[in-house]
Amino acid sequence: MATGRLGVGETLGALNTALGPGEPVWYKETRARHLRARDFLAPRPALQARFGDGQVPEHVVRAVAGLQGPGVAPVLRCEPTPAGLALQLQRPAVFERVLGAVTAYAAPAAPAAPGPRVLLHCPALRGTPGALRLSQLRAVLVADHFSRALRAHGANVRLVPAVRNPHMRTFLQQLRVDWPAASEKAATGALRNLPLAELSPARDGGALPPGVLGTVCLKEVMRERGCAAGYDPNVDKCLGRSWSFAGSLGRWGPCAPGQPQRPCALSAVTEDLLSVLAELQAAVRHWPGDGPPGLATAPDADADGCMVLHVVSCEEEFQQQKLDLLWWKLDEQAPRTQKHLVCGPVKAASALTAPEYYELRHAQVCKAAALKRGRELSQDPTWTEVFSVLSAATIKFEMLSTAPQSQLLLALADGSISTKGTKSGTFVMYNCARLATLFEGYKHSTEQGLYPTFPPVSSLDFSLLQDEGEWLLLFNGVLPFPELLSQTAALACAAPGIHTTARTEMMCKFLVQLSMDFSSYYNRVHILGVSTQHGVGGSLQGCKGSKRGDQQAPSLLQEPRPHLFGQMFARLQLLRAVREVLHAGLATLGLPPLNHI
Repeated sequence: MATGRLGVGETLGALNTALGPGEPVWYKETRARHLRARDFLAPRPALQARFGDGQVPEHVVRAVAGLQGPGVAPVLRCEPTPAGLALQLQRPAVFERVLGAVTAYAAPAAPAAPGPRVLLHCPALRGTPGALRLSQLRAVLVADHFSRALRAHGANVRLVPAVRNPHMRTFLQQLRVDWPAASEKAATGALRNLPLAELSPARDGGALPPGVLGTVCLKEVMRERGCAAGYDPNVDKCLGRSWSFAGSLGRWGPCAPGQPQRPCALSAVTEDLLSVLAELQAAVRHWPGDGPPGLATAPDADADGCMVLHVVSCEEEFQQQKLDLLWWKLDEQAPRTQKHLVCGPVKAASALTAPEYYELRHAQVCKAAALKRGRELSQDPTWTEVFSVLSAATIKFEMLSTAPQSQLLLALADGSISTKGTKSGTFVMYNCARLATLFEGYKHSTEQGLYPTFPPVSSLDFSLLQDEGEWLLLFNGVLPFPELLSQTAALACAAPGIHTTARTEMMCKFLVQLSMDFSSYYNRVHILGVSTQHGVGGSLQGCKGSKRGDQQAPSLLQEPRPHLFGQMFARLQLLRAVREVLHAGLATLGLPPLNHI
């Protein structure tokens, strides 16, 4: 049997190469109605542009049909259709390759080179939770998810700032945000000994305003660095305050409101600003040796080998631009590559702080559970952890399911907290619990002697997996997951300017779709011992479209049918892969899987 992990990207690359020189034309199908007939398609308009009359030469069709190579999925047939050139894979062989190496598909594709060093900075964490706005909370959650995605892909990530406020640390723990803590501010002595003294004005003996350690013209820094693209044209205003040198007495004073600043306008440097920069400087220069093998860096390593990513809310971006320029001015070894990931605004019907938002969602989760179970559970210690995880999941899926650069509209009503809704974190966690119950049911039945122990995977007959829902789970869920992990860790840094984008919404959308596909399959097909539903009674509360009880409960299991054990084992192995992918995806969000809801 062929070995090596199959990949969607490798297969698409080989297909496009087989068509000859030109732009890529093949794409992967994802819709169930199209997957009944084909897995990949080269659309007819693209073929007409490539081959003139749209007729693909016969030798090209044969080459595509016989396609082989590392990571390339085995092809069953390739034929012209009205929609274009359609290709279908050898599905039993793909099932065998993928389900025979489940763990390989729950991890990201191996990077071609060692991962980068990334200093991930989230300035919103310097305050207290009570002052944290929803837009800042969004930036925190984006930073946390992105750091996990980067680490999963081999990057060596360091998080700044270390959280000093104990209430902020507690709040982050409630949200399942993993962030370092510290008890003291960073020392600013090193920066004080840098060119700061040269920036202090000495014209005609003029004195600095109270609390100001020095001044700097940030526009001059931009010109010196040649990095004006993306910076606000008013960047030399409001760094602490802007001051101008004026008058025959050589006095410094604040620029008058509404009055244009003179070319000599300078921005004030304060102790607090130095403390922020000192922490960033220390993080870059003294990189801990806790990354993947071969990535540990000695103290005072070259700062140019590190990329700094500032994850900020739209309200914080202006101030962060100033801090970038000030860092470059005061520290000649500041990293050259600094990018800003700016999170869009969060709009809600009510003005809530981040802790108020969490308490609202937690109360709604407890209320939904009480309605479902018919009794109050919020004080039950066995449910405390479940409600905490569900609250964090609800918030993270709400905040992260929209591209971070876009505006986010929050619906605060109770209706968003339900296992019936197919777009929520609660729905994903519910289906995670259903999978756990399924395997627990199989284990319990095996201990009772109802089913044999699970056979070696190499002995399973995957040709028995013929339901379209099974192919949907594998082809759209398990097979592309390693590449999805890589895409969530991708950062657009090649473009000029200071701004960058990230696809942090991809994971939430993927997990929701995977949960929907699993739920549809689970509600329609019995897994343990029978091939189709036969009217098992009962009602599963909170399950959209469900017309029966949990098939895993021993009391609801039909009598085992030995002649269907082969199909049952193949299905269990498929759902084992789905479970591994689901758990790996939740791990990038900092969410533990639940065994019951």
